[in-house]
Amino acid sequence: MSEAWHRVHPLAGVLAALARAISGASVRWLDSRPEPRQRIYFANHSSHLDVVVLWAALPPELRASTRPVAAQDYWDRGRLRRFLAARVFRAVLIERNLGAGAGRVAAATRSIERLTAAIDAGDSLIVFPEGTRGTGEQVAPFKSGLFHLCRVRPGVELLPVYLENLNRILPKGEVLPVPMLSRVTFGPPLQREPEEPRAAFLERTRAALVRLRER
Repeated sequence: MSEAWHRVHPLAGVLAALARAISGASVRWLDSRPEPRQRIYFANHSSHLDVVVLWAALPPELRASTRPVAAQDYWDRGRLRRFLAARVFRAVLIERNLGAGAGRVAAATRSIERLTAAIDAGDSLIVFPEGTRGTGEQVAPFKSGLFHLCRVRPGVELLPVYLENLNRILPKGEVLPVPMLSRVTFGPPLQREPEEPRAAFLERTRAALVRLRER
């Protein structure tokens, strides 16, 4: 963890405090606790605030070694977004519009390679397995990326995180946030079972996330 602190930009603490103030987020840890260990935090996705608020909900010493996984087409657009993604959040940018056929397979392979490189460097990750923003009313079926990542790096602990009300604070298409309370709930850890099929794994992890909404 000490080495990770050298990678923290001075703006990180400021933006974390700002995100907490805007979202009014309370943080709960259910059957889990913040620990200095490598994890893949996976969450529902309904707002542009999701990445920043989840990242800000982690204690500073964990934020220092946790990298959000974000869409390259969004965060690579404009100087400010590129600066925040690269220097402050240290985001792992992946391709979202993959196309079709061989090009799609190649793009997906590149994304997994970037994620495994971050894991091999000792970082934790924040991922959104739905693949795109939803309405906030329900958790959409998971894309297969989380499965492939856990298949190639099976020893990393998974932690579900449910984000509540962020879609109402910053609705899709809006620029200014609406004052409202939100909540970030971290659930119990899990891992992929040996030889667990893709469909069963994705449904089990999605169910773990949905259960947090009901607690």
